[in-house]
Amino acid sequence: MPSDAELREVLTRARTVAIVGLSEKPDRDSNEVARYLRSQGYRVVPVNPTVPEILGERSYPSLGAIPREIRVDIADVFRRSEQVPAIAKEALRRGIKVVWMQLGVDSPEAASIVRDAGGVAVENLCIMSQHRRLGLPAVGPAA
Repeated sequence: MPSDAELREVLTRARTVAIVGLSEKPDRDSNEVARYLRSQGYRVVPVNPTVPEILGERSYPSLGAIPREIRVDIADVFRRSEQVPAIAKEALRRGIKVVWMQLGVDSPEAASIVRDAGGVAVENLCIMSQHRRLGLPAVGPAA
């Protein structure tokens, strides 16, 4: 698990977060996290193959479908743990070096895949809660 200093660096350097499994339903955790991240200045890119748009942003069916001109810094995963190794591989192919598995999602296999490729893997932690806990300021405008 990354240290607080590593988490602080990841969250401070990032500008764009792709949320894999982002729900269009406002009462879902993924939607709450997306709204929080946006309020903190992050650009949120929805990844959900079942809806065309979430929170006013185009939704993509997969990480690989996000256009290359959109630089994604973090893949924040709201999917079942057994699905994460494939998501981690897709993130790395897409050039995303941080795979953040939300609270309740952990995959030692996915974490190894990411770390072996020189990336950062976070398991079983809420990105919103960690941002708040670390007392981080809002980031600048998304690139």
